[in-house]
Parts: sequence; structure tokens; C-alpha cells
Amino acid sequence: MTSSTSRASAPGGGASPQPDHLGHVIFITAAAAMGGFLFGYDSSVINGAVVAIRERFDVGSEALAQVIAAALIGCAIGAATAGRLADRIGRIRCMQIAAVLFTASAIGSALPFALWDLAMWRVIGGFGIGMASVIGPAYIAEVSPPAYRGRLASFQQAAIVIGIAVSQLVNWGILNLADGDQRGEIGGLEAWQWMLGVMVVPAVLYGLLSFVIPESPRFLVSVGRTDEAKKVLAEVEGSKVDLDGRVREIEHAMHSETKSTFKDLLGGRFGFLPIVWIGIGLSVFQQLVGINVIFYYSSSLWQSVGIDPSSSFLYSFTTSIINIVGTVIAMIFVDRIGRRPLALIGSAGMAISLGLCAWAFSFTSGTGDDITMPDAQATVALVAAHTFVLFFALSWGVVVWVLLGEMFPNRIRAAALGVAASAQWIANWVITVSFPSLADWSLSGAYVIYTVFALLSIPFVLKWVPETKGKALEEMG
Repeated sequence: MTSSTSRASAPGGGASPQPDHLGHVIFITAAAAMGGFLFGYDSSVINGAVVAIRERFDVGSEALAQVIAAALIGCAIGAATAGRLADRIGRIRCMQIAAVLFTASAIGSALPFALWDLAMWRVIGGFGIGMASVIGPAYIAEVSPPAYRGRLASFQQAAIVIGIAVSQLVNWGILNLADGDQRGEIGGLEAWQWMLGVMVVPAVLYGLLSFVIPESPRFLVSVGRTDEAKKVLAEVEGSKVDLDGRVREIEHAMHSETKSTFKDLLGGRFGFLPIVWIGIGLSVFQQLVGINVIFYYSSSLWQSVGIDPSSSFLYSFTTSIINIVGTVIAMIFVDRIGRRPLALIGSAGMAISLGLCAWAFSFTSGTGDDITMPDAQATVALVAAHTFVLFFALSWGVVVWVLLGEMFPNRIRAAALGVAASAQWIANWVITVSFPSLADWSLSGAYVIYTVFALLSIPFVLKWVPETKGKALEEMG
């Protein structure tokens, strides 16, 4: 699935007219971005249940990590299949399928009878995440008026970070209702079960919203429903637009597209073309700095160094707010100062922050529930963790996705994006699975490893990553 209808001007070269009802277009975009909200929510909500799951099922670090990371398996499969499925049955139907998967996952995860059962529901939720991560941005690009496409496209990333923050706020609220005990009972269920089950609410809302927003005009044209496509185009681009001309433009773009294949990516000295390796490198570095350790494990991380559960949940929420702030900063500056400078600023900031975390965590003492940390080092760790999230969010969190969407030549863009995204899910899985065991070995050592990857990302950007600011997509290659 592609979105080649993205253009900066209307047919004939004139400026794109403003839609008659911009507020309605924003509503459509926000409804589609609910998939991003669920993406962020589902990815992060497990953070609040890690300690309770370990106790409830009496599992070690390796088995626990597999359950936490299980969703990523579904993510990879969902992302890989969503594009073709959406081209076959439509974007709206895919959203509805994702909503059903999210809903089923929330209910099943809240009521598991065994560890494998919980892992299975996590995988099912992962299918929904993967589908939403592909369908949302593509649909938004296809229904957005050209003059507003960039700003509306940012809704997806904003929804993801808001979903992360809301999940942490909900977890904190539920924990307080349970008197600070993740396994405390509320209405017949343990607190952690409510944390996972509450996702039913946004999942159902996402499904309901999908029934009141229009199908993508690109899909409608592709299946011969041109009258419906014109109606949607008039709705989102304005009644003054040349509807017949826009339909012809979409048809021309679809007929002139060449579908890239895996074979098109081969030809370099090391298998892939050099630009594909750069894309893979960007995806891998984005994950190997350990950002998802913060979003998957931060509550248990703070508890492991002696911070009480209620405070640990609050700190997880504040890091999510910092994530939102950093994302907004990136949106403001990515087109002003460029992709490479922003990435380099982020890499330097992350390396310093992670190094400080590694230093602070080296002062922990004790075992089990009696681990302590000096006040000064605990303060440094908390501040450094927040600055790490800030520097990641204002740089690599946004820049990588911008670069991956821009840096590949047209003829290989779709296939190269698929490979880079797959590499990202794999790296995410590696970090997620490895952290509990690394933390058992040495929490400080784990952060030393993440610091090294942040440092290595600097020469990688300087030597290999191209600057795409201000360049047309046709110039890439």
C-alpha cells in the first residue's frame, strides 16, 4: 500500500484550495490516529504489570522478557500483511480488524489463566499494533488536503506518544486505588489485570470511529468506485477542487507506480544496496540505545533500585510527558535545522544521559526487596533518565521516521521501508528480551552498553546518513 496521491499542489499547478470544513478533516485525521494512540498505549501499558506478572506466575527474567516481547512478534506480522490487506479490502476494514484485535487482546490479557495464554493475547494485540502502524499514516496521507498534509501526518506520532503517557497515567491511578499494590484487588480482579483490561475503552472507541469516517479516495478509485471517491475528495479537499482532474491524477499515479521487490534492494558489496544498509542502521540504532527499556520496564526498574511502587509509576508518567514535549520540539525543528543536526544533538545528549544512568546505578546495594541507592545517585538517575527520553524524542524518535520516508529512491522506497521497519522490530525485540537478564547481571552494565550504542550513532550519522532537508523525493538516489 502506498500513498502516491501526496502532492503539494492541485492539478494544473495551482495552490491547493482550503477544504470547506477543515474541522471535519481534522476529526477524520484524529479518528484514524486513534490507531496510533492504541499503538502507544498497548506498547507501554505492560510497564505497569511487569512486577505483578513475575509474582503471579512465578517466572524468571528470561520467561518474563519473552512475554513482554511477545507483542513484537505480532507487530512484525501485522505490519508485513497490513499493506496488501488494505489494498484488497480497504483501509477502513483494516482499521476495524485492528480494533477487534485490540479489544480481544485487552480482554484476554486481563483474564489469563496461564503464562502462555497471556503471551498469546500479547501476540494478538501485536497484530493490531502492526496493522495500525501501517494503516494510520497511509490513510491520513491519502485523505489529507495537500496544503495540510505535513501537519496532519504529525497526528500519528503525536497520538503514539499521548497513548504512552495516558497508559502510564491510568496505571498510576489504578495502582493508587489498589493502595500501591500491583496485585491488590479491585472489584474481584488484581490491579495489573485492570491495567491491561482498560485498553478495551479506546479500542472500542477506535472501532466505532472507523464507522463514521470515509474510505480512502485512493482505494475507492482503485476498485472503480469513482463517484464515491469524488464525494470524499470534495469532503476533504473542498468543493472547488477539480474532482475529475483529481481522479485522473490518482489513476495516473497508480498506473505509473512500479512495485518494488526485495530483489530490487540487492546489488551492493554486502548484499543490500548501501542506502538500504543506512536505513537498517538508522532503525537498529534507534532501538539499541535502549529507549523501549524506559517504556516497557521503567516502573519495575525504579522499584528495583529501591523506589516505592507509587512513585515509580509517577516517574513513568512524567517520562511520558517529557516524551511528548520532545516530540513537539522535533516537529518544530526538523524542517528548520535539518535531520542530521537534530540526530547528532540527540545522540550526544543520549550518550551523556545514559552514561550518567550507568554511573548512578553502579551505586546500588542490597538484594531482593532491600535494594537501596544513595539519594544523590538516585536523583542523578531520575534526572538522567528523563533527559535521555527528551533527547531521544526530539531527535531519533522523529528523525528516523522522517529519513526513512525520504531517503530511498522512488523505485525501491516501499521495499526498502519494509526491510528497515522489520530491522527495527527485530532490534526492539532484542532489547526487550535481553534487558531483564542484563539487569540481573548488572543494571549499570546494561546502561553502559546503551551508552556505547549512542556514541557509535554519532560517527554513523556523520559518515553515512544523507541530509534530506529541502530535497524533492525525486532527487533521492
